[in-house]
Amino acid sequence: MNTVTEQTEIATEFKSKGPISRFIETHYRHFNARELVDAARAYRNHIDSGGKMLITLAGAMSTAELGISLAQMIREGKVHAISCTAANLEEDVFNLVAHNEYKIVPNYRELSAADEQKLCEEGFNRVTDTCIPETVMRHIEGNFMQVCADLAQNKKSLFPYEIFFRLFENGCLTPHYQIPPEHSWMLAAHEKGIPVYSPGFEDSTLGNIFTARVMEGKIGSHSAIRSGTEQMHELVDWYLRTDAKAPIGFFQIGGGIAGDFAICAVPLIIQDLKKEVRLWQYFSQISDSTTSYGSYSGAVPNEKITWCKLGKNTPKFMINSDASIVAPLMFAYILGQ
Repeated sequence: MNTVTEQTEIATEFKSKGPISRFIETHYRHFNARELVDAARAYRNHIDSGGKMLITLAGAMSTAELGISLAQMIREGKVHAISCTAANLEEDVFNLVAHNEYKIVPNYRELSAADEQKLCEEGFNRVTDTCIPETVMRHIEGNFMQVCADLAQNKKSLFPYEIFFRLFENGCLTPHYQIPPEHSWMLAAHEKGIPVYSPGFEDSTLGNIFTARVMEGKIGSHSAIRSGTEQMHELVDWYLRTDAKAPIGFFQIGGGIAGDFAICAVPLIIQDLKKEVRLWQYFSQISDSTTSYGSYSGAVPNEKITWCKLGKNTPKFMINSDASIVAPLMFAYILGQ
């Protein structure tokens, strides 16, 4: 329970906050709601104290249009690097240029196999309640693969996010924007110049297409896209450079490769490179995975101590909830909205 002094301090702090933050402070007092507040406060304190933050995205966060809030976090200097599934990487751009062609099916839990087949025949790929038109994938394909073909021909290579950044820079996508540009987190990352790591790029629509084009001989080499180990190399270099100036926190949405890939940078530095470096100095995860047998997504934060990822005194938070609900609320609180 809050003491009278604590309540007075909170009331004073309210004066500099917006209505969403005041609502959260008033009502989010227990269980996962309290964990959300504690995690958001610690995130804000970490940044306000000069720290940097890496965010990881798993699940269909870009499909859920997390970019509306995440882009603002990036532009206001609350995010300094991102590790995401390649699906999240490409889907933010798909949504940017084809949002109006998407189809929403609110009754997705009731769809029969016949309903799903009909969507397939109409050229839609369903992600929960959102059906993505295959036409947008083909539209992006032409521009993306042309860059890859040019890279292969010139014996050069880029990371997947760098290819998207090149498309932003040459303006080929700009006439096709269907959402406000400020709602795209990839555009925000480009504007702020922050790195976006996407381990397992082959596990994405464009990764599949890229593989097919190399097999067909239309792209001269797989080397046009830099490998996963090269991405780890780049992430480790980023961590070493950044940690030399500021402590780094880790904010994880979901689990999977996006999270585990990125958090392993620290044990790699300590155990494999034999260099001294600070552990991650903040950790928070939003997950709907329950603690289970060997699941990374459902592992409690303290388990990461044994892997040289977190310290015993690292601020650690686990919010068991739907990230599409929780993350925008946390971001709003961190931004003081």
